[in-house]
Amino acid sequence: MSARGNTPRYLGAAFLGVVLTSLVSGMATDTALGTGSASAILQHVAANSGAMHVGILAGLLNAVGILILAALLFAVLEGQGRTMAIAALACWVGESFFYTLNQVASAGLIRLGTDSVNAGSPAGSFYETLGSFLYNDVYKLGGVILMFFYCAGGLLWYYLFYESRYVPRWLSLYGLAAVAVGLVGASAELLLGNNVGILPFIAILPFEVIIGLLLLLRGVREPGASA
Repeated sequence: MSARGNTPRYLGAAFLGVVLTSLVSGMATDTALGTGSASAILQHVAANSGAMHVGILAGLLNAVGILILAALLFAVLEGQGRTMAIAALACWVGESFFYTLNQVASAGLIRLGTDSVNAGSPAGSFYETLGSFLYNDVYKLGGVILMFFYCAGGLLWYYLFYESRYVPRWLSLYGLAAVAVGLVGASAELLLGNNVGILPFIAILPFEVIIGLLLLLRGVREPGASA
């Protein structure tokens, strides 16, 4: 193993940590939000504030994890192309920012949901208007924007992995394909306003688990090793 000692193993652990906190945050937040109109979401959040708090905590840990992951990727890959690594780092800082913003929106929904329920959940009130803004224009849109930044940065990181041969090239190509599809999906949703769902992003999760385990258990390939 090369590329600065044990740093690749720390990188693998960071990949797996981000996967874990992302899944916990997403599942807990989805449980708390429920579905339906803004009024229904506010009522559901008020009744499931504990799950939302878990989602927020995991989300904040994930935002920090993204920064740690980006820093470790930079340490491992900057020698393959410093300018590209800096651009990728900037993209993932942007992703972390919007992930944090989502947690702010989630916290706002807890307070707003509680106030709405205490007020009798009046129809057509400012609670619904503000709730719709926090959910649709901050939380949901922020989620699309953060995926755009993730996929844009991922294209750069995984290209550097491909060039470095630190991991098997088929794995780097898989990562590149996964984030390319995700970037198209996020761009389409941002430009056209159509909800593309999670389908364009599904392939990213297995990639992060595989590369995380590979780096944690084996580190990186020695320079000059066969691909």
